[in-house]
Amino acid sequence: MSAWLTQHRAALAGAFRRLFVAPMSTVLSLLVIGIALTLPALGYVLLDNLRELGSRASGVKQISVFMEPGASRKEADEIASQLRQAGDLNWRFVPREEALQRLQQTEGMAEIVASLPRNPLPDAFIVEPQDTGPAALEALSQELAGWPKVAHVQLDSAWVKRFDAFLRLGRLALALLAGLFAAGLVAVTFNTIRLQVMAQAAEIEVARMIGATDAFIRRPFYYYGALQGALGGLLAAVLVLAGLRLLAGPVGELATLYGTAFALQAPAASGAAVLATGGALLGWLGAQLSVSLSLRRFD
Repeated sequence: MSAWLTQHRAALAGAFRRLFVAPMSTVLSLLVIGIALTLPALGYVLLDNLRELGSRASGVKQISVFMEPGASRKEADEIASQLRQAGDLNWRFVPREEALQRLQQTEGMAEIVASLPRNPLPDAFIVEPQDTGPAALEALSQELAGWPKVAHVQLDSAWVKRFDAFLRLGRLALALLAGLFAAGLVAVTFNTIRLQVMAQAAEIEVARMIGATDAFIRRPFYYYGALQGALGGLLAAVLVLAGLRLLAGPVGELATLYGTAFALQAPAASGAAVLATGGALLGWLGAQLSVSLSLRRFD
């Protein structure tokens, strides 16, 4: 066991040394890997922020439940009791007096409201479900429409469906982009490792002549590919954070112009670990393919 650990430790140390043998080549390779991982990662972060912005937009995923004009407060209390029993709903009651007061405060509506002989607005409930998927919102709105003394249920289901379809299309496009860049990352690692194997061809021949196993020969290259991919993933995390910092100011100003407050949310620390792990796996895969094909020449 100690011999196995010693061999792995030596292979890892050798991989670190290779990074500093040709620093310019290493920097360029890390930049290529970092950029390849940055673009899809930044896209996912921005899409997640867009989803958050869409969910926070006023009335986007709210269901407005309007009572019949002649419904009494007792009947409204019965609807409130049913909403409490539902459990997974956030809701608030808007009495007709409050609705009329808000309408009166709207620009140009004060004189019109004052001329009305009575309050024509009904009591209403604003319902915000936990499950904001289009299908769940549609089902809930249909259920609410069947409750007693409910005259109308309003949900902009078309907007919700369009927004959800846009998010799904964005995720699919990013998945395809991530797949293309992952293939490019594997190709970069493949070529880098192939050149190193060719440069050390004489050493590999001697090592095999004195009894070195294929696993012993392959191990340093595997570690090098994984290490290079992991460092590229960490560089991608830094680039994503830098990109979000640059975009934070313009996005905040744009949100202010639309009368809202919104700030781009940076990914959690686990995001950097995911990028580093993904880069290491892709680097290891590229190294594995390159070493396997290159060593066939020696056979």
